[in-house]
Amino acid sequence: MISAITHIARLIRAAFVFAREGVFGSVDPSLVPPPGQLALKLARLVERRSAKHGPRISRALTRMGPAYLKLGQFLATRPDVVGVVMARDLESLQDRLPPFSQAEAEAAITTSLERPLSDVFASFGPPVAAASIAQVHRGEVLRDGIRKPVAIKVLRPNVAARFRRDLSDFFFVAHKAEAYSAEARRLRLIEVINTMSRSVAMEMDLRLEAAALSEMAENTQGDPDFRVPAVDWDRTTHNVLTMEWIDGIALNDHKGLAEAQVDLPDLGRKVIQSFLRHALRDGFFHADMHPGNLFLDDTGRLVAVDFGIMGRLGMKERRFLAEILLGFITRDYRRVAEVHFEAGYVPAHHSVENFAQAIRAIGEPIHNRTAEEISMARLLTLLLEVTGLFDMRTRPELILLQKTMVVVEGVARGFDPKLDIWKIADPVVREWIERNLGPLGRVQGALAGTGDIARVLMRLPEIAERSVKVLEQLETMTREGIGLSPESIAAMGRSEGRKNRWRTVALWIIAATFIGILVAVRNL
Repeated sequence: MISAITHIARLIRAAFVFAREGVFGSVDPSLVPPPGQLALKLARLVERRSAKHGPRISRALTRMGPAYLKLGQFLATRPDVVGVVMARDLESLQDRLPPFSQAEAEAAITTSLERPLSDVFASFGPPVAAASIAQVHRGEVLRDGIRKPVAIKVLRPNVAARFRRDLSDFFFVAHKAEAYSAEARRLRLIEVINTMSRSVAMEMDLRLEAAALSEMAENTQGDPDFRVPAVDWDRTTHNVLTMEWIDGIALNDHKGLAEAQVDLPDLGRKVIQSFLRHALRDGFFHADMHPGNLFLDDTGRLVAVDFGIMGRLGMKERRFLAEILLGFITRDYRRVAEVHFEAGYVPAHHSVENFAQAIRAIGEPIHNRTAEEISMARLLTLLLEVTGLFDMRTRPELILLQKTMVVVEGVARGFDPKLDIWKIADPVVREWIERNLGPLGRVQGALAGTGDIARVLMRLPEIAERSVKVLEQLETMTREGIGLSPESIAAMGRSEGRKNRWRTVALWIIAATFIGILVAVRNL
């Protein structure tokens, strides 16, 4: 219970920062129950006068540190949790923090690589970019007597301990919310924080980012329009990632692209088709494809950097995506509905016909618009909104895909406002469908199914043995019942009493804190 008080104290501080930055001022009081409306009024009393201007939520999250910054970025991919408006605001949240010192970076590299810095790099420059988890330096290595430029990513000192502390607060809130709110259980808030926790853990082990780079390099080695930087594994550890330095033109450098006379519509095509190939063909895609993370090299190929956030789609999700896209193109709304039921996304007690009707409401308006007005990302957004009405549980991988597609489409349409997204996507989607849903794909699927059946058959003796044990235990419980000793009942009562006392203490602490805030404000 001491830990609960610690969580509450830190969360009160976070609430105070949010109140000071005016975050609660953007909440519609009519959507909040009466007790919450009172809390909103109290929060508005501590709001800074200048907080009414600018990005309130971004300022607050940045002030709270790296974990809150990452939480904001993560929730930007979850409009089902925070709402479409809030998610849109969070999309502009920049993962930029002041760099840590050159001396700290050099000490981290020396410790991590267990060699003097001069033995590892021929030169090591100041930071060129700094984010919440790591910062990037430009350096040089000697290869065959020739200096080669490299990018060196260094983890922030003590960032792991800070994240663990703040994540424990997030878990505390998620557990309490799911205990008392059916809506929180539907949104699976604990799973949301779990997913974020796993994502951050992978970002804080730079060897895993290097592995993502390596995996995508293998997947895309035959692609004509896309590549990734090469990893220097000899200079990569948990805290340090060394890779090829990219000298291309960043896709947010519109002046540089114009000076290089780049074919912008063709560049938009490369962005869309590369992303769809990764998502459909490989089931592994870069989930942070904003223009600052994409470069155009001197051979005309796209080069992606910053592989901290990646998305994965299993074969079921890829088949689902391809079939619903094909269903919307052919206006076969019943098939789109059936795919949702076959994948187990929509509970069986719902009507396929009613669901197909809802899908039609999304699809028909599309066919009355010109090609450049049709957004594949918008289509998926509407689809996810409608499925919520039919108790479709949150699919984090599909939402991450949809949010990445929004960014990718925005990048591509920035180069060509009249981009025909469906015409450009058609060869990639059609190739995947023919390969995986055509005759050859069905044969391969049947062979894969045969392997699964064989594995189940091999485990039949083990399954039968476990089943017998379970039946014997059930029989014993039915015959003898389950008993609790007087000592156990008394211990349970004492435990519950302690919980109630600590809960009361925590509530008084929160109330006293808010009273103190009000007194402080009135004295200003």
